[in-house]
Amino acid sequence: MSLHSLLGPLLEPAVTLGGTPTSWAEVLGFVTGAINVWLVVRQHIANWPVGIANVLLLGLIFVDGGLYADAGLQAVYVVLQAWGWWEWLYGGRDRGERVVQRTSRVEWAGIAAAGLAATGLLTWVLGTWTDSNVPFWDALTTAVSLAATYGQSRKLLESWWLWIGADLIYIPLYAYKHLYLTSVLYVVFLALCVAGLLAWRKDWTRRRTASAPVASAAPWS
Repeated sequence: MSLHSLLGPLLEPAVTLGGTPTSWAEVLGFVTGAINVWLVVRQHIANWPVGIANVLLLGLIFVDGGLYADAGLQAVYVVLQAWGWWEWLYGGRDRGERVVQRTSRVEWAGIAAAGLAATGLLTWVLGTWTDSNVPFWDALTTAVSLAATYGQSRKLLESWWLWIGADLIYIPLYAYKHLYLTSVLYVVFLALCVAGLLAWRKDWTRRRTASAPVASAAPWS
């Protein structure tokens, strides 16, 4: 059985939204994507295998829709998802479970530099070597999403801000490419990212308060 015959049915129309056929891959991508982010918000380890299934489905959608950088991003995501899975289990102190932490200035500087370089390089590649009609936006969302996934893998609280920024671009971008269900999915993602930011901040605050030294009582004068 060829790869095309195996994956072809996933690109067959499942429903019609706004007069545009929506494939089974997009429907399944919607479901697995929403479950994935919900699990991340709850810091549940099962988010990683669900996330791998989600990015494989999205990669198929993006190739079909001509979003080549986003399609390539999904292949990178599979590697990052596997790494994140390991990090959450063994990347903490003494190879224990990783906990929520804040992003250091050094990490912010590295993320910003890598993001700018990736955006510039991908914009040039897409504009020169593909027929993409949105090279800059495709490149920008790819770079920001990679940075956010790195931060999520390390349980950096501020990774949610990166996801929120990416989602605000993805929503109109996918609607422009007639991927309406995926656009709606990213509205759901946006709401879940806000919930994730609040939940992770609460967890970080709780751990910080619990680990803070208790001031000793002042001696009687």
